[in-house]
Amino acid sequence: MDGLHILAEFRLCRCAPALLRDAAVLERLCLDTCRAVGLTVVGALFHPFGTPESPAGATGAVILAESHLAVHTWPEQNAVTLDLYVCNFSRDNRAAAEKAYAMLLAAFAPEKAQRQDVWRGAFRQ
Repeated sequence: MDGLHILAEFRLCRCAPALLRDAAVLERLCLDTCRAVGLTVVGALFHPFGTPESPAGATGAVILAESHLAVHTWPEQNAVTLDLYVCNFSRDNRAAAEKAYAMLLAAFAPEKAQRQDVWRGAFRQ
């Protein structure tokens, strides 16, 4: 279960509005990002909020063989939260996690970003 768990908040995002409002656009970004860095997608579920005429954000999760990526958007605040965890069962996936984070950061283009890293598997008795 050893691995890197990145928790982040992006504020004042300068990305295209569709990325914050359209679940399909958000899903495409997340799937493309995970695949581009060599993570193995085994499933995904994304859900839009609001209506097609008045979208109000989206939430989604990509299930990875290495763990998961979860993303939630708040277009009314130009904000995003994300949770990316990659475990290292068969190989060290930290570099993939860092690349995925960098790609998501670039895509959302926040003026402010806050990140917290948690090293999983460091349980001590």
